Parts: sequence; C-alpha cells; structure tokens
Amino acid sequence: MMPTSSPARPRQERDRRVHEAVHEAVHALLSEQGMRLSMEAVAARAGCSKQTLYAHYGCKQNLLRAVMRDQIALTTVPFDEDGADLRESLLAFAERHLEQLNRPHVIQTCRLLDAESHRFPDQARQIYEDGIAALQDRLAEWLRKASARGQLRHDDPHAMAELLLGMIVGLDFERQRFHTPHRSDAPSRRRWAERTIDSFLRAFAAQGSSPESHA
Repeated sequence: MMPTSSPARPRQERDRRVHEAVHEAVHALLSEQGMRLSMEAVAARAGCSKQTLYAHYGCKQNLLRAVMRDQIALTTVPFDEDGADLRESLLAFAERHLEQLNRPHVIQTCRLLDAESHRFPDQARQIYEDGIAALQDRLAEWLRKASARGQLRHDDPHAMAELLLGMIVGLDFERQRFHTPHRSDAPSRRRWAERTIDSFLRAFAAQGSSPESHA
C-alpha cells in the first residue's frame, strides 16, 4: 500500500506561503503608504482574499504586530544560542541590526512613519511597542542571562540594552533621514560593530575580565 501524506502538510505549506506573501506585502506597503495601508491593499498585493487575511490575522493591528515580531526574531537569531562566545554573538547581532536598518524599504518606511506618526499616534505607538521596545526586551533578557553567567557585570539589563542599541546605530539613522552618506556597505558596518561591541564590553566587563576574555 502506498503511504499517504498527511492532509495537514499541504495546508501548512499553503499557510506558510500565504504568511510570507503577506509579510512581504506589508513591508512593501509600509514603505509606500506608511500607516495608511489597508487590509484590502495587503490582500491585493499578497495575492490572497481579504477573507484569508482576516482568517489568519483578525485585524490590521494583529497583522502589524505579527510582522514586527517576525522582524525582531530575524534580527535576534544569534541570541537563540547560549552566548558561549559573547563578543562574536554581540557582533553578529550588531551587524545584523545595522544591515536591517540599511535595507531600502526599511529606510523609506522609517521616513514615512516619522512623517505620519502625529496623525496616527495609536498605530505609531503599537509599531514602537511591537518593534523597538520588543527588540530592547529581548536583548535585555539575553544580557541578563550573560550577567548571570558571569560574562558581564550585573546592571539594569534594560538600560544596558538601550545603551547598546544606541551605540550600534550611532548617528547613522540620522544620516539616512537627511540623505547623507552613511555606513551602507558591509565592511564599514563591520568596523563600526567591532568598535561598538568592544566599547560596550569594556564598559560592562565582569570584574577581572576584558573584552578579549569573552570568547
């Protein structure tokens, strides 16, 4: 008798394709329309029906939240590990974060959201909470665990996370906003990431350790 495939597998694969198409559509529409994007526009761009979109996400707020959470998960992939090599894990995060901020659709989206946030304060607040604040929370938890392992000195992990994120971005985001040359290539981002992480590790090194000893 020939084995039969589980009926759940085609459905899961179909759901995955819908998920990817919808998230790509949201990213594109955010960079084109900002917070004015509608569920109808997302469905049309993703090539699915509005009914499918509402069945998967329920409402626009849930859709934006799902997209932000996926983005945070991608940015913090290195933090899924145990952080045995603290410096390399932080460098991987810093480079990934800078690379993400340099994507054209991200730059355009940030410009539009900045211009429209006063008109859509509730949606802007939601995007901040599900995006930037969620990234800070996840980074803070990872730094807390590194402190518990004795890799960093004990301090307020949320303050440490905010300082690190600010150091990583530096003035590059402002340069992008004002159409000024910024760290748009991988080598310059790597150099800045190394400077940032080594400075952070010197500031928060555990007693008796140095940045070189965090491997």
